[in-house]
Amino acid sequence: MEINGNDLPQHIAIIMDGNGRWAAKHAIGRIRGHRKGVQAVRTVVRACREIGIKYLTLFALSVENMGRPQEEVKALMFLLDEYLSKEINDLQKQGIKLTTIGEIDNLTPQVKEKLLQAKTATADNNKMILNLALGYGGRDEIIFAVKKIIKDCQFSKIQLKDINKKVFAGYLQTAGIPDPDLLIRTSGEYRISNFLLWQMAYTEFYFTDVLWPDFQKKDLLTAIADYQNRERRFGLTSDQLKKNCRNNIKE
Repeated sequence: MEINGNDLPQHIAIIMDGNGRWAAKHAIGRIRGHRKGVQAVRTVVRACREIGIKYLTLFALSVENMGRPQEEVKALMFLLDEYLSKEINDLQKQGIKLTTIGEIDNLTPQVKEKLLQAKTATADNNKMILNLALGYGGRDEIIFAVKKIIKDCQFSKIQLKDINKKVFAGYLQTAGIPDPDLLIRTSGEYRISNFLLWQMAYTEFYFTDVLWPDFQKKDLLTAIADYQNRERRFGLTSDQLKKNCRNNIKE
């Protein structure tokens, strides 16, 4: 699959769905499905770094996921711990900075500590940002941002008249990271599942029937190629976009 290296999405977000269905399809336990999904994470992270994607956000664990059977939650914690242990050196070699959004206090103490260590160790890397959404919920993030704004208003750190979309975005956990250009969701589901609700106002959506454990570099390239065939107008008309493009060239 050929893609245009000069028209890459700056930020790709992925809802990694289908581990359980993959496991059922292969008549094995859900935990083994999640383990296979971790391999897909490794493949996609490396592919994005190789292609030249600057930001990759993976929906690894939602707030709702924490309500799953305890055995599965414990297994997810173990796999996250294992991933961090095995991949930290590779992230360093590739110059990838690890960041997170969500409530990491909901993780086990051991996993939280290892995660913080990995974030510290990769803090100076600048080739790509791998942003893991852990214990994350879009509505929770927005409510938390509103509470911070109210508190800052009470202490006169900000005035009500100064609040706008840009200011509000600065209170979100993704502050400093551009909004996703492309969202990929695997396994044939057509929902955003409480993921980056504010940030995806103008994101291009790509849905595939491929189950996450089967998602390979070729599938990523197919999604990017589809994205590159779209016209992103951001509320404008095609003629306006062409005119703006001509004006930018002149300047």
